[in-house]
Amino acid sequence: MGRAFEFRKARKMKRWGKMAVTFTRIGREIAMSVKQGGPDPDNNPRLRVAIQNAKSENMPKDRIDAAIQRAANKDAKDYQEQVYEGKGPYNVCIIVETATDNPTRTVANLRLAFNRNNGELGKTGSLDFIFDRKCIFKIDPTGLNIEDLELQLIDYGLEEIEQEEGETLLYSHFSDFGNMQKGLESLKIPILSVDKERIPNTTIELTSEKAEEVNKLIDRLEEDEDVQNVFHNLKS
Repeated sequence: MGRAFEFRKARKMKRWGKMAVTFTRIGREIAMSVKQGGPDPDNNPRLRVAIQNAKSENMPKDRIDAAIQRAANKDAKDYQEQVYEGKGPYNVCIIVETATDNPTRTVANLRLAFNRNNGELGKTGSLDFIFDRKCIFKIDPTGLNIEDLELQLIDYGLEEIEQEEGETLLYSHFSDFGNMQKGLESLKIPILSVDKERIPNTTIELTSEKAEEVNKLIDRLEEDEDVQNVFHNLKS
């Protein structure tokens, strides 16, 4: 699972460098969670995860509370989750996850970004097969026996446990997200954060000059306020 960790780490390091954008994206995730399941985290599993992710990114508590309060207002914006796919320079595959209150604006901005950076926005579903969708739960392993934990969580969808650079990560398929969260909470294991990743089955290796062209497009996409995540198969 080292390949998965490599891509996750590369994405995380880029995200940490853009704290204001990160807070905006977390705020939208909180808003969608509240709209879906209400403002009480005790009764809303998705909101519990969103709050924990916000804490893991050092988002201030007052900003978290304000985001929940805004979303609970009946006049709050409704964000739609939309996924777009395209090709960057040198046929690098790119998937863009968005949360938007105006899909027309979003798709226009994404198409412009692709076109201006030697890429092309494609049809939804055309590239999805290149990526495996995974949930990655970061937990606090204090006092846990990892071998026993693995046996306990297999029935909840656990695929693999990875311990690298001081982190303990649990991998499951995307469809088992709810089961894994339920299993960890039932065992009273603290969830530090959750990432939902699209990990490429195959990668494209480019020279540093060519990779820079691709990264220019990726950076432009990540700057868009409607974009939540950008995944690609450029080798890190």
